[in-house]
Amino acid sequence: MEGPVLRMRPIAEFALTGRTVLFRPDINSPIDPATKRIVNTNRIEKTIPTLLRLLDGGAKVAIIAHQGDTLDYQNLIPLAEHAERLATLCGRKVAYIDDVCGPAAQAAVKALKEGEAVILGNLRYLAEEISCFEGAVKLKPGEMLGTWLVRSLAPLFDLYVNDAFAAAHRNAPSMVAFQEVLPTAGGFQLMEEYTALKTVMDNPKRPCVYVLGGAKISDAFDMMRKVLEDGAADEILTAGVTGLVMHLARGVELGASTRKFLKDRGLEGFIPEAKALLDSWGSKFVLPLDLAWDDGGRRAELDLPGMSGAAVAGAAVAGTAIAGDCLFPDVGTKTIARFKASIGKAGSVFVNGPAGMYEDPRWELGTREIWRAIADAPGYTVVGGGDTISAAAKFTDLAKYDYVCTGGGAMVRFLAGKKLPLIEAMEKAFGRDLR
Repeated sequence: MEGPVLRMRPIAEFALTGRTVLFRPDINSPIDPATKRIVNTNRIEKTIPTLLRLLDGGAKVAIIAHQGDTLDYQNLIPLAEHAERLATLCGRKVAYIDDVCGPAAQAAVKALKEGEAVILGNLRYLAEEISCFEGAVKLKPGEMLGTWLVRSLAPLFDLYVNDAFAAAHRNAPSMVAFQEVLPTAGGFQLMEEYTALKTVMDNPKRPCVYVLGGAKISDAFDMMRKVLEDGAADEILTAGVTGLVMHLARGVELGASTRKFLKDRGLEGFIPEAKALLDSWGSKFVLPLDLAWDDGGRRAELDLPGMSGAAVAGAAVAGTAIAGDCLFPDVGTKTIARFKASIGKAGSVFVNGPAGMYEDPRWELGTREIWRAIADAPGYTVVGGGDTISAAAKFTDLAKYDYVCTGGGAMVRFLAGKKLPLIEAMEKAFGRDLR
């Protein structure tokens, strides 16, 4: 597969020795609610190659990053442990100062020597960097030059490096404003993440198969219409709640419990959209052939009407109702076999969302077997999203996938064809050529 042409400058294009670099990664990590300690270092680990390149190149590095937000206040903690984890992983001292951009932070930046790094305080301590500010005060990047963060820090730096694709959908000063006034480079992770998703979207090896599941079905529906309209997807395998909604759109009544589950979560509104997708691109979809349910503590499987091993979407079956009333926390073995057949022949595979409630051992079969098939697939494989990565890590070796995408919200928006503020800012900086 040919890679896309990127309008971002890599670090290799810039001299680093003696230069003061403002480094913006995304190291926002899951936090144990009781201990307030980091429980997963995946994003921190992904930051290490860029940080080492900067330090080994003789740069003086100040890191700005966020942890938590007003929307998940329980995760809004200082970045002291992040500094410890970075130092351990990269084998270099990484200092921490609990000040974002005030006098103490500025003094710490000015005191840096070549090959040294410091993390400044949690960006979310600033009103300018919280999500509710972004929604209430809609500033363009040029207008953000007057924010306290930018006017305090920008004069201290020679180069801005962004490695935060996971936050690429955020229109925050730390993400899009420094590019207006500083020479700008993309970190290794940002360049790789962007390249992997752009390749799957614009120039995939065929056939290109999307595997979409999970409970957050807005992500799946954001993507499906776009990749179908653009011809990026040859097949879409639907599982999890997405698969249930697609069957309801076919006219299969899955019982009062399933209807209540969807209604309680505000998901019934996706049924008309699912019907429209099936009406336009029905032959592109592979829906679950069977579903697993709890039969008195025993895993049982139910064949769905109008489906067969050779079927794709199946014929419309309006008014068909299954017997009984229960929830369906996993796909069945026929579905697993059908999905494996498509995955094994795919030139490219993109997966977002588990096939079922894999956290419960009774319902892990579908996710486990499908994920193992993707990990062993001969095609180019991309795994994206928080729960998707967690499931992949539980059942497979993440090293077996061609790319593991850290950005959930950013990834979904990108594949849905929406403009990402970070990408626009990086491309604008490329056009200015401030080197």
